[in-house]
Amino acid sequence: MGLSIGIVGLPNVGKSTTFNALTKTQNAEAANYPFCTIEPNKAIVAVPDIRLQELAKIVNPQRIQHSMIEFIDIAGLVKGASKGEGLGNQFLANIKESDMILHIVRCFEDSNITHVEGRIDPISDIEIIELELLFADMTTLQKRIEKIQKENKAKKGSSTMLLLAQEILQHLESNQPIKTFAKRDSEEFYMLNRELRFLTNKEVIYGANVNESDLAHDNEYVKKVRDYAIKNHSIAIKLCAKIEEEMIDMADDEKREFLESLGAKQSGLEQIIRTGFEKLGLISYFTAGVKEVRAWTIHKGDTAPVAAGVIHKDFEKGFIRAETIRYEDFIKYGGEQKAKEAGAMRIEGKDYVVQDGDIMHFRFNV
Repeated sequence: MGLSIGIVGLPNVGKSTTFNALTKTQNAEAANYPFCTIEPNKAIVAVPDIRLQELAKIVNPQRIQHSMIEFIDIAGLVKGASKGEGLGNQFLANIKESDMILHIVRCFEDSNITHVEGRIDPISDIEIIELELLFADMTTLQKRIEKIQKENKAKKGSSTMLLLAQEILQHLESNQPIKTFAKRDSEEFYMLNRELRFLTNKEVIYGANVNESDLAHDNEYVKKVRDYAIKNHSIAIKLCAKIEEEMIDMADDEKREFLESLGAKQSGLEQIIRTGFEKLGLISYFTAGVKEVRAWTIHKGDTAPVAAGVIHKDFEKGFIRAETIRYEDFIKYGGEQKAKEAGAMRIEGKDYVVQDGDIMHFRFNV
């Protein structure tokens, strides 16, 4: 299981620069004109987790394997994208499979970088993009309704699915995102969303892109974005895409010192991943052996067999027990054997709910 984040935004807001910085690649060309990204870009990035390094100091493994996160960058959207304006509408399908959306918003002034709307207004920018995502969902749903109607006509009847789809369409037509639809807990909605992957049902992180001078303190644009995020039950983070790109080749310690000198505590990547994990209810557990120290991503509340199944489905099917040590105890006692001798290793069964940071060894029989 990995986390997948689709990046959206208007042209020239720093979206491709952010992608370059987050992925430590130069696959997305950053240029001062709209639509410089004309192919969807995908990159797999290691999830930063200092606990892996601390475990490795004790275990001395052959390799360290982080959890992975996928970033998907698409062409900048413009007003009317859902109706064919610009190029962004061609790529919306590429973020349908993502778990959540990172919405990059321009919160800086720079006369050398043009704005597609001719002014700096982050809330208006957000509303343009979110309206296009809403229109895209409407188009997708209308096509599905037509298909259901044909199926019902052949069967000479109506269906619960059709009624629900029509309700959702009415909700969208009132300019409301699907995440505020009242019947999202129904089985029919689950099936419909699994098929259509509604864009306005996804969690959103607003990335307020600022100049270097505004990293230490929020400017008025950032304050507006934070207020908007709170109002819409979301989260806004602040980053400087240019600074993120400058830090690509820096060592971790050097990067930390550089950020602190600018008044920032975390990099954009760290903020995005931490927020993404929180919003989606994800946690990490570890396996630690001489061959590999590795992080595995699961959902908060997953039981031990489900966690084992992330490694291999056979582990879940043949699950017997999980030998479990808390991360803090593993570090405190200096490894598995000493933790076991101190009574810090627990034997957990099928009902055990895995905790963030657990070091686990699964026993199974297939």
